Amino acid sequence: YRGTGRREIGHGNLAMRALKYVVPVGEDNPYAVRIVSDILESNGSSSMATVCAGTLALMDAGIQIKKPVSGIAMGLISEGKDGRYAILSDILGDEDHLGDMDFKVTGTKDGITATQMDIKVDGLSYEVLEKALEQAKEGRLHILGEMNKTLDAPRAELKPHTPRIVSLIIPQEFIGAVIGTGGKVIQEIQKTTDTTITITEKDSSGIVEIFGENKDNMDAALAWIKGITTVPEEGTIYHGKVVSILEFGAFVQILPGKEGLLHISELDWRKVDQVEDVLKVGDEVDVKLLEVDAKSGKMRLSRRALIEKPEGYVEPVRRPRPEGGSNDRGRGGRSDSRGGDRGGDRDRDRGPRRR
Repeated sequence: YRGTGRREIGHGNLAMRALKYVVPVGEDNPYAVRIVSDILESNGSSSMATVCAGTLALMDAGIQIKKPVSGIAMGLISEGKDGRYAILSDILGDEDHLGDMDFKVTGTKDGITATQMDIKVDGLSYEVLEKALEQAKEGRLHILGEMNKTLDAPRAELKPHTPRIVSLIIPQEFIGAVIGTGGKVIQEIQKTTDTTITITEKDSSGIVEIFGENKDNMDAALAWIKGITTVPEEGTIYHGKVVSILEFGAFVQILPGKEGLLHISELDWRKVDQVEDVLKVGDEVDVKLLEVDAKSGKMRLSRRALIEKPEGYVEPVRRPRPEGGSNDRGRGGRSDSRGGDRGGDRDRDRGPRRR
């Protein structure tokens, strides 16, 4: 076994230059990408094969490259005496060995991304170079057409087994809520979703990075954190879960750590005698957030608002309260006259006190 030779290094650099500028960077692609091309046998340009295969591999992996890239090796047979020449497309091994030029051209349908030329003659005229580039373009476009028959665009999602990174920016005031007391919340998220989460504070914001190998787990962790950092908005419809039931209604969790009251009167248009007739603990239900108390933050929810009102429905008439307020129980009014009847001389007929 020998180490990597100059030929492999040179071909690798050419393929890297060909693909480098179509691979997204930064937040669009927060990954270190490595392409491995094992050429077992060839009778043509292995570097151009690497470019074409590398493009398909990137798209198959779900890397959202800007445009597919193809490559072709051009050759030249010339007779110096009378100036005759022939430009060859997609040269074979013998044509490379016996010919006067090895001109590799890579690019997208819109332009060239990389070139490399080896020549055995003293130089090339502009006419030959122009014709070689035009012929290379025709070849590249033909190869791109064949590649598109296999895969014409990057896959929408990364492969299921691909290690994933998801970044999320949250307001600074929510960093503590995501971490929790003594790290309780963030540890629970990591344990439940089998992910690794880091939070970095920068420019009055928190940068949350989630690492994992399973897409569903990553989505669960992301939704959990978004739920913690989301401020509930009145009028918004939420898909919640019933966490407890009381005589007057049910408490529904609409976001992680955020519960609201679904009053029994807001369960349905018809009269509901018991909450358990409609909901049970653990049930999932769609509710509309009617109101958030400005002082306490308590939320009032409605299921009825999402149900079509029955035809001919009449809102029940509420009984007016009796005059005198809620403390008037029909005992009659009290007057101050009784105080006069029970004045200071009320004990005068009781006789002497016992000592």
